[in-house]
Amino acid sequence: MNRSIKVRLAFIFIVLLFIPFVACQKEQEQTVQVAEVTHSVFYAPLYVALSKEFFQEEQLDVVVKTTWGGDKTMTALLSGGANIALTGSESSIYVESQGSKDSVINFAQLTQTDGTFLVSKEKVTHFSWDMLKGKEFLGQRKGGMPQMVGEYVLKKEGIDTKKDVRMIQNIDFANISGAFSSGTGDFVQLFEPAASLIEKEGKGYIIASFGEASGKVPYTTFMAKKSYLEENKETAEAFTRAIYKAQQWVETKSPEEIAKTIQSHFPDTELDILTTAIKRYKQQQSYATNPLLNEKEWNKLQEIMKASGELPQYIPYKQLVDPSIAKKVTDNK
Repeated sequence: MNRSIKVRLAFIFIVLLFIPFVACQKEQEQTVQVAEVTHSVFYAPLYVALSKEFFQEEQLDVVVKTTWGGDKTMTALLSGGANIALTGSESSIYVESQGSKDSVINFAQLTQTDGTFLVSKEKVTHFSWDMLKGKEFLGQRKGGMPQMVGEYVLKKEGIDTKKDVRMIQNIDFANISGAFSSGTGDFVQLFEPAASLIEKEGKGYIIASFGEASGKVPYTTFMAKKSYLEENKETAEAFTRAIYKAQQWVETKSPEEIAKTIQSHFPDTELDILTTAIKRYKQQQSYATNPLLNEKEWNKLQEIMKASGELPQYIPYKQLVDPSIAKKVTDNK
């Protein structure tokens, strides 16, 4: 047997030995189904964790699906269609108030401010909130965090949402931007990158931030059924470690680098729009720098819900928030 044949046989032998090892490694990965309430650059750290393979480093195969709306996201979670939900913390309060036997627990925070912006049909040089009086305001879905924060800010600015403005809240989330572009409303409340895209197209102008006006609140959190967290504690910890790593990465990187990293998750959005949106969110500190949801923020959430008439009952922090996972992850950093 000549030397070249021996070399080829040795190579084949090594490959055959390696294949079972790779298969074994793959089998060890824990699949985690995540339902996200919408698909937005507002959730940049999640897409960073996917793009930079932080989940894979934790032996997790994370599959994200967009469920478009808090009610649909909760349905996916409660029915077993998802292991983890990414949505507003208010959703867990709604579920609890309905007498759920398996509470939905908030265990990791992703965003810490509202992520919407006020967009005007006309260009405004010197903005003041009372400019909305007597105008049509195209808002978000009633009972959701964007709508509640929007009303909270307007009331704080002395605007009666029942008398001073004509509220439009009967348009589906996915169609709000299109409705505004087509002529509905004088003002609209939009997430990024929709707000920047409308501005770039010359169909509107970003004039204020609801996130800056309302302050810190547990706007979007990862949550799971109590039973899932009890049975999959190590998985939840691994998931949170990956998210924390992504949060820290986002905190230290430029909007340009973040945009390039997550661009594959937004193939229909131009890089400059992504960069602009991320810059806005970083400037107003929308991205939480760690996954810990504190009690002060939780109480602020319920204050906003109460002001909007959407708080079914007060829920103590310890009842629906488990900070132990985030604490363990951040303490061991």
